[in-house]
Amino acid sequence: MDYLGTGNEKALTAAELNRTHIGQTVSFQPDEFTVVFGRIGAIARKEGGVTIALEGVDGAGGLPSHYSLPPSQNVYLQPDMLTNTESTIKDLFGKVQENLRGHKGDQRPDAEPPNV
Repeated sequence: MDYLGTGNEKALTAAELNRTHIGQTVSFQPDEFTVVFGRIGAIARKEGGVTIALEGVDGAGGLPSHYSLPPSQNVYLQPDMLTNTESTIKDLFGKVQENLRGHKGDQRPDAEPPNV
């Protein structure tokens, strides 16, 4: 099995994970038979690897709560909705500003001047 995430997930290597990723939803393939989906509770860097601890897994169906991954292994993060929303608002605001700069009132050549 070769898990490559879904279309909306962002691929990172395990070495790129840092404290800003704690609390985000992640998916990865720790071995050839398993795909893991969970919320990052902690990240530990060790010599030669990165350990990801998942929230709420202890004792749940015999699943391990932590996984050691090589630094080059891809993990897939769900998009951060707050960051995505902020980017969308900034993009829209930029487009509105651009439109306002280009629009200087009614400048159609066929427009009649107002009666004074």
